[in-house]
Amino acid sequence: MDVTLILKIAGIGILVSVTHQILARYGREEQATMVAVAGVILVLFILVEEMSDLFNTVRDIFGI
Repeated sequence: MDVTLILKIAGIGILVSVTHQILARYGREEQATMVAVAGVILVLFILVEEMSDLFNTVRDIFGI
């Protein structure tokens, strides 16, 4: 696992958290929720790509 992956996910989390707090403070709860959902989906896409790379590596190692 690469350190850049952890930093990417942490950066997305911080950005989403700050944006959510700002939107919630100004009474935009629906947009704040959508930002949080979009952040979760973005992180899931990143993780799915990394898991795909992992499975391909395992497949190559065992010759499946």
